[in-house]
Amino acid sequence: MMWLTPWVACATEATLPTQTIQVGGQTLTVEVADDDAERARGLMFRKSLAEGDGMLFVFQDERVRGFWMKDTQIPLSIAYVDGQGVIVRISDLTPFDTARVTSLYPARYAIEVPQGWFAAKGIEKGDKVTGLQ
Repeated sequence: MMWLTPWVACATEATLPTQTIQVGGQTLTVEVADDDAERARGLMFRKSLAEGDGMLFVFQDERVRGFWMKDTQIPLSIAYVDGQGVIVRISDLTPFDTARVTSLYPARYAIEVPQGWFAAKGIEKGDKVTGLQ
């Protein structure tokens, strides 16, 4: 008898197309999640995320966004970014937490990185992100 692995388990370390962006003058290589399925999966089930890497969530409109950490075991920080590329909020996220963390202000993008990356680079609310799609 042959056992099949569920599709979620197969896709746990799959990567999306990448691009390089500048966040507060710092270079970051991000996987781009720009459709509903990619945004919903995000970094769920991943075991690691290298320093200097992240995920860019791209939305078609600008509004208050909310993310949670269900099935995400990597401690992350998130920056919400408006349509002009300005960071409107940065927050740390707790692995497996199902509480929504919102942008508080309208955002068109969200960037997830290893927890503490923004703080270590001196990146704060109001800083600019360039190279966005």
